[in-house]
Amino acid sequence: MGYVARGKWVDQWYDTAATGGRFVRQDARFRSWIKDGGDFPPEPGRHHLYVSWACPWAHRTLIYRALKGLGDAISVTVVDPLMLSDGWTISAGADPVNGAEFLWQVYAKADADYVGRATVPVLWDRRRATIVNNESSEIIRMFDAWPGAKGPLFRTPERAAEIDALNQEIYGAVNNGVYRAGFATTQAAYEEAFAALFATLDWLEQRLAARSFLLGDEISEADWRLFTTLVRFDAIYHGHFKCNRNRLVDFPELWDYTRTLYQVPGVGETVHLDHIKTHYYGSHRTINPTGIVPVGPRLDFAAPTRRAVPALGG
Repeated sequence: MGYVARGKWVDQWYDTAATGGRFVRQDARFRSWIKDGGDFPPEPGRHHLYVSWACPWAHRTLIYRALKGLGDAISVTVVDPLMLSDGWTISAGADPVNGAEFLWQVYAKADADYVGRATVPVLWDRRRATIVNNESSEIIRMFDAWPGAKGPLFRTPERAAEIDALNQEIYGAVNNGVYRAGFATTQAAYEEAFAALFATLDWLEQRLAARSFLLGDEISEADWRLFTTLVRFDAIYHGHFKCNRNRLVDFPELWDYTRTLYQVPGVGETVHLDHIKTHYYGSHRTINPTGIVPVGPRLDFAAPTRRAVPALGG
């Protein structure tokens, strides 16, 4: 869990001493946009995506790539599950674009002066040989509106304000909240994150009792952003990150909702719990020094749901 410093890798965990034991996530630094007439036009085969099956932020982009039918337009490199002293590693032959052995080398190639974390996802431009964007929330919006993309828009102009408000509420308390609990290094910081997380999950449980999805009958961007955290909750965050007041399966509405989203055609194939568990339990040695990966829990995401499962592709 290190960082890149002007073309070199520094193996250093997050410094929480300066933040009262609180985990503070670094903002994404590459924020260009793919659009017609811009520096990075949406040309078929031009862009490449670096992801991890384990990472919830990268998972968003894989869901959108699948549902939007962009498999042929955007190629993918999947990093190895373990992230140890060299950060994200890449198996031999898995990166046909840059031939990188480590993800940090992709960042160093894009900007020799870059100083910061080497995170996934990374959207790479083959022609300009640089990173277009490494902010998942922006990458999924590019994919949502990609020319010729399949399915409905997940962030329509008329509902954008509602979606943005939900995203903001859920991001701090849930998406990033589980990390704030798991990576906290003081009791106060952990309990602060824990309380906000479960207060928000309680609120979401009540909200979903009255509707199928966060905005009603149709799936939106806010649902997919929440889903990638919820689908990891019982296997990872409940135990590994000490988010253990309740399991996801103890929330009837959230559990049904998560299974419904999982069963949308194309989504289940993006969920790799073996990779997810290997990464978290094997990589975070400050939290799990032995690196032992638990066998359980048993989770049946394919079980029948009360909600109707929509078909969004095509």
